[in-house]
Amino acid sequence: MELRHLTAFVAVAEELHFGHAARRLQMAQPPLSQRIRQLEKELGVQLFERNTRSVRLTSAGRSFLEPARMVLESVDAARRAARAAGRGEYGRVTVGFAGASSHETLPLLTSAVRVSHPGIELVLTGQTYANAALARVADGSLDLGFVRLPAAQPATPPGVATRVIDEEELVCAVPSDHRLARHGHIPVSALAGEPFVSFPADTGSSLRDATFLTCAAAGFTPRIVQEAPDSHTVLALVAAGVGVTLTLTSCRHIQQTGLVYRPLAGPPIRLRAALAWRTDNPSAALRTVLAMAEKALPTPEHLAADR
Repeated sequence: MELRHLTAFVAVAEELHFGHAARRLQMAQPPLSQRIRQLEKELGVQLFERNTRSVRLTSAGRSFLEPARMVLESVDAARRAARAAGRGEYGRVTVGFAGASSHETLPLLTSAVRVSHPGIELVLTGQTYANAALARVADGSLDLGFVRLPAAQPATPPGVATRVIDEEELVCAVPSDHRLARHGHIPVSALAGEPFVSFPADTGSSLRDATFLTCAAAGFTPRIVQEAPDSHTVLALVAAGVGVTLTLTSCRHIQQTGLVYRPLAGPPIRLRAALAWRTDNPSAALRTVLAMAEKALPTPEHLAADR
């Protein structure tokens, strides 16, 4: 039994006329009659009572009609789903993100995709920090990553493309009763010897990397006294007087009693927020999400020339 047999049967059952059904299927009548005979032989029952003047469904034919329609409708739905997926209207896209700053940009993208392409499922994986996200995009276990790159000479794994969606500066967060809280700007060198709160070394945090590079440029290595898995906890520990930390301007919306933010003295130290994906990823749904991201999270004009 093949789909052509079911198509022929449904056409004859609905027209109750072999000539009309043949014209509907754009075929000659003899091959249509042959298909019906083949189907009846396959099933071992007679589906139509026919003579020179009329065609009628037998009881077996009437019982067979609705299931045959359901099969054809399911095949048509599968065909339409495959074509829609090929156009990027359906599918699944895995997205990695981490940090308080992505909590502002991520909802803009998810909302845009949900409204315009509800057939695309975004599978969100939190606590996926920049270096880890880049590695997972590179190995194919993530389709899209929210990452952070140094403003100067950002490096990405081979085959991975990025697009900048924002740029931020490092700032210092200190307890409100700390001696440095009175400063308008804090020199990085003034943090030498201070206890630091930071992300764990094994998370792949680009902010931790930037902290160590910034302190190294000022001639010291930060003394990490406690680690925490996210910005909210890090800043809560700072507010509790455990230590100081370097964070990003996007995190200043986290306001806690006992916590103050101060800009760093000297030239701004910038990190760029970006989206990362593999250039050879065949997913049409990913291409659709990237197109939506161009609208929901455009590259700032002053950074567009660097793309």
